[in-house]
Amino acid sequence: MKKLLLVLIPILMVSNILFAQDKPAYILYNKKGKEVKFRKMVKDLTDSDMIFFGEYHTNPISHWLQLELAQELYKNKGEKLFFGAEMFENGNQLVLDEYLAGFYPEKKMLVEITQLWKNYQTDYKPLVEFAKENKLRFIASNIPRRYASMIYKDGMEAFDKLSPEAKAMIGPLQEFYDASVYEDMKENMGGHIPPSMDKIQMSQASKDATMAMFSVNNFNEGDIYLHIDGSYHSNNYRGIVWWVNKIKTGLNIKTITTLTMTEWEEKTKEQKRSIADYIIVVTDNMTQTSR
Repeated sequence: MKKLLLVLIPILMVSNILFAQDKPAYILYNKKGKEVKFRKMVKDLTDSDMIFFGEYHTNPISHWLQLELAQELYKNKGEKLFFGAEMFENGNQLVLDEYLAGFYPEKKMLVEITQLWKNYQTDYKPLVEFAKENKLRFIASNIPRRYASMIYKDGMEAFDKLSPEAKAMIGPLQEFYDASVYEDMKENMGGHIPPSMDKIQMSQASKDATMAMFSVNNFNEGDIYLHIDGSYHSNNYRGIVWWVNKIKTGLNIKTITTLTMTEWEEKTKEQKRSIADYIIVVTDNMTQTSR
């Protein structure tokens, strides 16, 4: 027995060392809090109409998995797949369409896109190029920043100043806005709620409403739509998802979000069940891209 223990102890020590050295960049969970395989998530998502992928804007794991997911969905759905992204304002749709059609090189497109995010080259270009290579649509879904700023400053009164052409670039904020959807924004202020909180919420809603409107307007039956957005815009099936359901009912919508390991461990079972269909949990010390 003693001889057997002398043999087993080194084996156990090696196993513990190997386990400690096993440092996965991410773990994927479903909303039941159970670990799932990427391929199983893809199989489930392939049956969706719309997928809202909530990212941390500078987290490379989010961006890598977006491209991996796009490639797998394309294998399953082909030309029925199309994309949308918070990172492109809808006023840039014509330029984006022309670039995807091969009218001119990237260097011409980059200077024409207004408010292009600084991390485009590292984080969003791969998905745009994938769309271009496969002749897939890519929707510039977000509200022009100037209009979100006007709503932040003037609230609903901003619409009194805008032309019909400008209003067409903003989602149905006046029709469906409900401040209670954004109540948690107050909690995130840490007890220091500014006097302009109502307009901050309204400005946030204008982005979600617009992204939802352009997502729905470009969706055709049989399509599968992958939209990239900051995780707050689609967490807990609120934000963009809430607005999509207001604009068009009956769509099969699935969501993905990103959390750090610490954030995941701090959540209750109920919070884990309600935040998204799939949760990408990344290591706390993951390197970041630059925005």
